[in-house]
Amino acid sequence: MANEPIVLFDNGHHKCLMFDSLVTGEGVQSNQFLIVDGKHEALIDPGGDLTYTPLAMAASKYMSIKDMDFVFASHQDPDIIGAIDRWIVHTGAKIVTSRLWARFLPHLVSGFVSNQLSGSVYDRIISIPDAGANVRFGDSYLQCLPAHFMHSVGNLQFYDPVSKILFSGDLGASMGGGDDHLPVQDFDRHIPHMTGFHRRYIASNKVCRLWANMVREMDVEMIVPQHGKRFEGATMVDRFLSWVSNVECGIDLMGQDSYRAPVDYI
Repeated sequence: MANEPIVLFDNGHHKCLMFDSLVTGEGVQSNQFLIVDGKHEALIDPGGDLTYTPLAMAASKYMSIKDMDFVFASHQDPDIIGAIDRWIVHTGAKIVTSRLWARFLPHLVSGFVSNQLSGSVYDRIISIPDAGANVRFGDSYLQCLPAHFMHSVGNLQFYDPVSKILFSGDLGASMGGGDDHLPVQDFDRHIPHMTGFHRRYIASNKVCRLWANMVREMDVEMIVPQHGKRFEGATMVDRFLSWVSNVECGIDLMGQDSYRAPVDYI
């Protein structure tokens, strides 16, 4: 069934679920994540208006929406947190995001919604410093990792130490590979589906190398990006870390021709 989640991890107390087929129409395919620890729930990168209603309906099978603890937002894009006003109105959740975007997210909340709140929108936002932080969640915690310039200047990734899953946001994203509910099986064949996205949306190879060095020091068994297929198991995680450490992207590819006044008309 289209709105049924993929179970990434379930030990009976702690669950990680992925919804990968909620976007319809012209929106870019994206993955949304629900983490459940006992009676505590959190969403990661729930998206905008396109996904709010189907995600709320699908996730309500596994949690009480109004009692949700957190919404984690890796950065400010509409496919990440465009429906912040709905989550604020219909839940008691705190919104966890980089401090660089904490002051900007209230711009996504209408005056009508703001007037319904007992406090300010900013009161509902937990600002994460550039160095990251661990957010207590149920019997464990979720780790907010620094992921600067991949692609946002204020960017976070989220690591769950129970499942050993790293939710990597736009890093590792792929487009057009099909069967997004399945993990990557053939890494070499998967590369063309990642290359264009990384070359354009990730700032530079330097940040990729620094990020990969950090992840190699962690106990990561799965990397799950916000778009496309995931990387399961030590071999695939290592293949991705090796690839992204060497990919040329962003400013690496810029030259003077990238910065000329246009002559064409549209």
